[in-house]
Amino acid sequence: MEWKIGLEERAQQPTLSIRTTVTMEALPSTIGECYGRIAAYLGELGEQPAGIPFTAYRSLDLQNIDVEMGFPVAKPLPGRDNIQAGEIPAGLVVASRHRGPYAAMEKLYENMFQWIEDNNYVSTGVYYEFYVNSPVEVPEMDLVTRVELPVVRK
Repeated sequence: MEWKIGLEERAQQPTLSIRTTVTMEALPSTIGECYGRIAAYLGELGEQPAGIPFTAYRSLDLQNIDVEMGFPVAKPLPGRDNIQAGEIPAGLVVASRHRGPYAAMEKLYENMFQWIEDNNYVSTGVYYEFYVNSPVEVPEMDLVTRVELPVVRK
């Protein structure tokens, strides 16, 4: 499979999110639960997401994944309990899209990391996935995920 990989400038984006640590086995149910809690809270505030849901991976230790799940919002909103007000920072990202099962994304990441190396950038260590659709809406082969890896010049 070929992917279009490129460098883009990302604008700062306010978010509401939940950050936790979880095992790989518990990740899918945790993501769904967190999105549900944040969506319900947005409803209580009379607000809507300003874009598609995201997951930010901050470590890839499969037994202790540091992960943040959330939604972009149009303006800074207050957090509550473990729902945090935050942001996706502005800056350069290496971006691409994956079509197909989440389990098949490893090769895309390998290609993106190679692009980063070949073009004299360094990853900041956070990996963003933005989910254009979900397994509830479409068959696994039709899932579309946008991946963004924040980078800095070497």
